[in-house]
Amino acid sequence: MIGTWTRLDAMARAAAIAPDREAAIALVERAHRADELSALRQRVSRLSLRNAEAAAMRIAVIAVSCGWCGLDPQAPAAREVADGAFLDLWSAIAHRIDHDQFVALPTLALHNWVPERKPRRHIPIDQLARTEVLVPIVRWAPEGQPLSRLDRLMLAATRLEAHGIWLFRLAETLAGRSPDDSSTPTALRRLVRVQHALRAQLLAEAAELTAAPATPQQRAVLGALAEQGALEPPVLQAAEAVLGIGGRRMGEGRRQLLRRHLPAQHRAWLSAMDRHCAPVRTLAHRGGPDAAVYREAQESLIALRRTYTALVQAAARPTTGPLTAAA
Repeated sequence: MIGTWTRLDAMARAAAIAPDREAAIALVERAHRADELSALRQRVSRLSLRNAEAAAMRIAVIAVSCGWCGLDPQAPAAREVADGAFLDLWSAIAHRIDHDQFVALPTLALHNWVPERKPRRHIPIDQLARTEVLVPIVRWAPEGQPLSRLDRLMLAATRLEAHGIWLFRLAETLAGRSPDDSSTPTALRRLVRVQHALRAQLLAEAAELTAAPATPQQRAVLGALAEQGALEPPVLQAAEAVLGIGGRRMGEGRRQLLRRHLPAQHRAWLSAMDRHCAPVRTLAHRGGPDAAVYREAQESLIALRRTYTALVQAAARPTTGPLTAAA
């Protein structure tokens, strides 16, 4: 980021490595007293969408570091908890990117990772994540020290989204298809293969994550995000919208809670998948080879989710056993 916005970048970096919430809040309060937050608020309308998303990522880092991840920045009650000038900046950027709440770090993780070597032309981060070594813009570990467990978890989430792009495409392929369509079992088999590959990818990253350092503040951040349902990778939500697992296991209210951190357009896409994939989900009540493929897809998604959950648990607290035992 350039110009005045470098102050937000510096604040996010300092908040990420703050020893506790009180220290992070003190950073925000100092920026408020120096009128830095109001100066940024006045410049939000000039941001391009890409830069607004980059600013949103930094706001999310500051919010979770301060323990404010469960707040609606526009709610009057939020001002009793959080800094008012920071909430105004948060609300303005949320409006700019058409996003009510953006504290879900996996959702914003794509904006926090860049290739170690600069590409000669602009390439989407999902492609770069599949081919290049990535480094974080805002680190949860001090410069010169190894990446922390929280950094590693966000990198795993970024790669999950990058490699999971095929899952989104398969979801759109299955939308509106009849369960008796000959292409439906083929798409479901491909869905199984993608989910198996994503699970193997998470398992391969588990050793580096569990060996990485972690601080009490980072574990507190992960605990708060997990409590708010803000650690749900969009790629897993897409698979659950297709296969119906999330709605049956957690209830519709819980499903909407997990989606509130996503942009409005993404939430609408998931709701459309809920409706359009309903015919495919009738395979759950049938017999035969097609129904068996559908159930295999559900089972592979459950295994993938358990592996991701185990990765989150490994990042949030010390674990004595290997990830594979938990998964």
